[in-house]
Amino acid sequence: MSGRPLPPLDTVLDAARVVTIPTRTRFRGVSVREAVLLAGPEGPSEFSPFVEYDDAEAATWLAGALDFGWHPQPAMRRDRIAVNATVPAVDPEAVPGILARFPGCRTAKVKVAERGQDLAADVARVRAVREAMDDEARVRIDANGGWTVEQAVDALRALASFDLDYAEQPCATVAELVAVRDALAGSGTRVRIAADESVRKADDPIAVARSGAADLLILKAQPLGGIPNALGIVAEAGLPVVVSSALDTSVGIAMGLRLAAALPEELLAGACGLGTVALLDGDVTADSLLPVDGAIAVRRPALDAALLERHRATPEREAWWRERIRRCYDVLVQRAAAVG
Repeated sequence: MSGRPLPPLDTVLDAARVVTIPTRTRFRGVSVREAVLLAGPEGPSEFSPFVEYDDAEAATWLAGALDFGWHPQPAMRRDRIAVNATVPAVDPEAVPGILARFPGCRTAKVKVAERGQDLAADVARVRAVREAMDDEARVRIDANGGWTVEQAVDALRALASFDLDYAEQPCATVAELVAVRDALAGSGTRVRIAADESVRKADDPIAVARSGAADLLILKAQPLGGIPNALGIVAEAGLPVVVSSALDTSVGIAMGLRLAAALPEELLAGACGLGTVALLDGDVTADSLLPVDGAIAVRRPALDAALLERHRATPEREAWWRERIRRCYDVLVQRAAAVG
């Protein structure tokens, strides 16, 4: 963690508002997104680890949320961030409608390896994206670690003809990523490998770079404990970076934009995955961070009281999240004590 002091727990809980927002399309198994919005002195922040994550993992997300809400952030190098369209694991016929939600975007990231689907479905979806965009557009895929090494190699050989920008997290482990890269190189298949979960879920986020398992890194600010921590990983890894989101509200997207804005020019590897508010059927601000001409201006929108009330979680879910904050806060206090 960044080592900056935590605000008092009572202050955090007083600043917390829990919301439940439906998604427009089922996305990585999620049809309703829950999040805690925090009204911090530096501006709104967001705590939104997925509900299945344990307290140890979720605590790092809380550290990121508290750092963004209660502390100044690193200087910006740019004020506008190009973003990619994000295409869930939909049928090919739905692709044009999804892409229409991302006006001006010249890059698309396509979800593949969805549970219950096969390679033929992935190929059809990626083909539909490539056909809907011209040959100059970039197409990426994201498997969320869903393939074995053999499945990944077969899939990437089949998908390479669509001129992929990169394949994100084709397998779950660093060793598997190394094996995929070696197999592709041996067969002459050129597809760059990007690491996401192997960074943000790892005890050692630099291991993926040290082992030569990836060509670039996908970074998310909140799961990495905040922007200063993420920038530290970038400096140590020395690999190009794409900043992404975790189906955040505009408040969480603002954190990602600020991270992308702080990256050195030579390490920002193209459009970032920060346009995903377009996949939500609602938001917590009247100034949603949505792409315009393929990019989003770096800003921190204000919370809208009426929208917070409209999307307010049930009392049961609010109690669940508040208790989760208490547990995760305790984890952060224990980590700080162990360090110092």
